[in-house]
Amino acid sequence: MRKLNYEKLTSDIQNWIKNYVASAGAKGIVLGLSGGIDSSVIAALSVNAIGAENVLGLGLPCESIPQDLEDARAIASHLGITFIISDLTSVYKEFLKVLPTQIKSNKIAQANIKPRLRMTMLYYMGQSFGNYLVAGTGNRTEIAIGYFTKYGDGGVDFEPIGALYKAEVREIARVLGIPDKIINKPPSAGLWEGQTDEDEIGLTYDLLDEIIYRIDHFLAFEGLNEKDVKKVINMIKSAEHKTNMPPMFKIK
Repeated sequence: MRKLNYEKLTSDIQNWIKNYVASAGAKGIVLGLSGGIDSSVIAALSVNAIGAENVLGLGLPCESIPQDLEDARAIASHLGITFIISDLTSVYKEFLKVLPTQIKSNKIAQANIKPRLRMTMLYYMGQSFGNYLVAGTGNRTEIAIGYFTKYGDGGVDFEPIGALYKAEVREIARVLGIPDKIINKPPSAGLWEGQTDEDEIGLTYDLLDEIIYRIDHFLAFEGLNEKDVKKVINMIKSAEHKTNMPPMFKIK
């Protein structure tokens, strides 16, 4: 993996956020606070970039683990930002009631409704507060393999840590003073009870980081399991419809 000056990198990202918000003529930033490391890092970077008074954190539980909401509340309090909670559980359950009964659904299809409901709330609040941009919390590792919900947590205005591998996000978190409890917490999209990212993906983030880094930089896969490498390459290929703009038919 590459060696970076994380103090400088943190400052550079904060300046980029500040300039991007200004160039968009936006008044502030809104983001979903999940209680995890990625959203905590984005919240801290945003506060340092444009001030706590211009950052809005949303707690959007949807059949979520109560501790995640408490962790999100603690981060918001630590950063001094406004934190608003909107429990989407009842909305989600009502949505399930109107699904066509003749269609056989599956766990993932139903779980992906949750981040899409959160995306709708984020944009509603962003517009209600007078042109707040929705900050994404995706990192390079997750974006590369498509580990996000299309038009859910992938529906954002900008991605401040989208070029950073997961291990690098942890280092940025330490620079920002994010509590160890959050840094060491098993990453989870909170789609269902007991769900963790690594269990669902089937690979650790450290291994994903290493494989994707070598792919990105055209390096050999020496010392890595060929089966794991092929799995990641296939995930990247399968995620192209998520990571690229929708194709359009072009008239010749």
